[in-house]
Amino acid sequence: MSYTFLQNYWWCLIALLGGLLVFLMFVQGANLHLVNRSLSDLQKRMVVNSTGRKWELAFTTLVTFGGAFFASFPLFYSTSFGGAYWVWMLLLITFVFQAVSYEFLHKKENLLGVKGFRTALVANGFLAPLIVGTAVGTFFTGSDFTVNKTAIMDMAAPVISTWGSSWRGLEALAQPHAVLLGLTLVGLTTILGAQYLINNIEDADLENKMRKTIKIAAVPFLVCFLAWAGILLCREGFAVDAAGTVSMEKFKYLHNLLQMPVVLGMLLVGVVLVLASIWTGGFTSSRKAIWAGGAGTVPVVMSVFFLAGFNGTAYYPSYADLQSSLTLANSSSSQFTLLVMSCVSLLIPFVLAYIVYAWRQMDKKMITEAEMKDSQMKY
Repeated sequence: MSYTFLQNYWWCLIALLGGLLVFLMFVQGANLHLVNRSLSDLQKRMVVNSTGRKWELAFTTLVTFGGAFFASFPLFYSTSFGGAYWVWMLLLITFVFQAVSYEFLHKKENLLGVKGFRTALVANGFLAPLIVGTAVGTFFTGSDFTVNKTAIMDMAAPVISTWGSSWRGLEALAQPHAVLLGLTLVGLTTILGAQYLINNIEDADLENKMRKTIKIAAVPFLVCFLAWAGILLCREGFAVDAAGTVSMEKFKYLHNLLQMPVVLGMLLVGVVLVLASIWTGGFTSSRKAIWAGGAGTVPVVMSVFFLAGFNGTAYYPSYADLQSSLTLANSSSSQFTLLVMSCVSLLIPFVLAYIVYAWRQMDKKMITEAEMKDSQMKY
C-alpha cells in the first residue's frame, strides 16, 4: 500500500467516524427538548430514560474520533487539541456534566435538584453540537496557529505548534461562517432527537409534540445549512500544489465538489435522505424517520470532510501563516504506523455489528408511561 493511499484511507475512516458521531448526537438533540414547556414532568422523564440508554454511544464515538486523529494525524491532534484547548475542554466539561446528570438526576437530596441536572442536559444538548460544528467549520475558515517542525530539535522548548490567540480556540466564535455550521448541527441534532423519541417512546401526546417540533426546527436548520453551503461554495479555499505549497484559490470548494463527482453524489443523496426524514417525521405517521435521517446524515458529514481534505486542499488551514496549514501529506503518521493501524481497522465491522446488536437489545421494548411508574431501573 502506498503512503498516499494510507493517508486517504485514514481520512475516510475519520470522515466516517465524524458522520457517525453527528448522527449519534441525536442524544443531545433529544435532551434539548427538555426545555419544551408543553412536555409534562412524566414525559420529560421518559425523554431522559430514552437518551440515558444511548448517551454512551455518542461519547464513545467522540473519544474514538479523537483517538483516530491522534493516531493517524498526530500533528493535527497536537496543534488543535494542544492549542485550541479551551474549545475541547468546554466540550469535555459538557459531557462530564451530562454523565453526572444521568447518574444523580433523581437521587434523593441531590445538590442541584431535578431542574438543575435537567438544565445541564439541555446545556450539553446545545453546546456539544455547536462546539463540534464550529470546530469543523474552521476547516474552511482557518485558525490562528503556526507550525515549525524544526523546533523539535530545540532541547529547551521542543514545541512544533504555537497557537497565536490567547482565546485558545474560542476565537472561532468570531467567525460567522464557522458558527453557521455549528448552528446547522444544533438544528440537525434537534430534528434527529425528535425523530428518535418518536421511534423510541410509546406516547401519542409526546409523539404529536415531537412532530410539531420537527416542522418548526426544520426552518432554521435549512436556512443555516443553505447559508453555510452557499458561502462555502463562493469563498476562497486553501489549495495545495504538488510541492506542498499552500495558496488561496477562488471557488476552491466549488471546484472540489465538481471535480469529485462521487462526493457530489454522496452529498446529494444524503441531503435528499435528510429532507425525506423531515417530511416523514413531521408530516406522516411513520416512526421510522430516524433511520432515513441517520442514513442521510452520515454521507453528508463525510462529504464535508472530503471537501476539506481531498483534491489538493489543506484540511486545517492557518490564517496566521498559510504554509503552516495542515494537509493529509504533512500531518500524518509514518507509513508503517498507518499500515499497522489499517490492519487493526479491519475489526471495525465487528465493532459496528456489536453496536447494532446492543442497540436492538435495548430497543426491544419501547418506553411507556407504565414503565416509568413501575420500573426501578430508571433515571
